[in-house]
Amino acid sequence: MGGQQSGNGKLYEVRGSEIHGRGLYAAKDISKDTWIIQYIGEKISKKESDRRANELLARTASNGGARVYIFILNKRWDIDGDVPDNDARLMNHSCGPNVEAQIWDKKEIWFIALRDIKKGEELTFNYGFDLEHWQDHRCRCGSARCVGYIVDEDLWPELQRTIASSQKEEDKKGSKNGKSRPDGGGKRAVKVKKGKKMAKSA
Repeated sequence: MGGQQSGNGKLYEVRGSEIHGRGLYAAKDISKDTWIIQYIGEKISKKESDRRANELLARTASNGGARVYIFILNKRWDIDGDVPDNDARLMNHSCGPNVEAQIWDKKEIWFIALRDIKKGEELTFNYGFDLEHWQDHRCRCGSARCVGYIVDEDLWPELQRTIASSQKEEDKKGSKNGKSRPDGGGKRAVKVKKGKKMAKSA
C-alpha cells in the first residue's frame, strides 16, 4: 500500500462543506489511484454493530437525527469510526464521487482516488446505502449526476422505479384527500456504509 501521505503532510484538510457540516478537501493535487486516508475506528462484531445501530435509531426517533459512522468491513466485523482521530468519518456522500472506499485484505478500509483530483476539491464517495427507508436520506451533493437520495449507484434503476411508484401512490392519496404526505415521512433508518473489496497486494 502507499500514497496515503506525502513527505510534507496530509493529502487532505478539514473544513466546512457546502454539502453537509464539515468535509475533507484535497490539500494538493492528487493523482488517480492514490491511497488518501484510512478509515479507522473500533472493530466490532455484527451483533454489537446491530446493537449500536438500534441505539442510534432510538436516539433518532427522540431527537430527529443521529450520526452514522459504522462501516461494513467483512462478513464478521464492522468498523465504528466514531473516534476523534478518524478524519475519514467526515467525508461526505456524492452521487458523482471522486473517491472510492475499498477494503484491503478484509482488514482495512481505505479511501482511494477514482480520478485525478485538483487541490481544493471536496473529497467525496458514495455511501452505498440500500433502498430501505430511502426517503429518509435526501442527497444534497449538487453533482450533475445527483439522483436526489443517498443510495448505492447499482440500485439507481430500482430507485427510479420506486420513486415513480411512490409518486403515483401519493398522487392517488392527494386526489382523494386533497393533500399528500410530505416526502420522507416515517421513521429514519440508521445505515452502515459500504466499501468495495480490493485484491490483496504483494
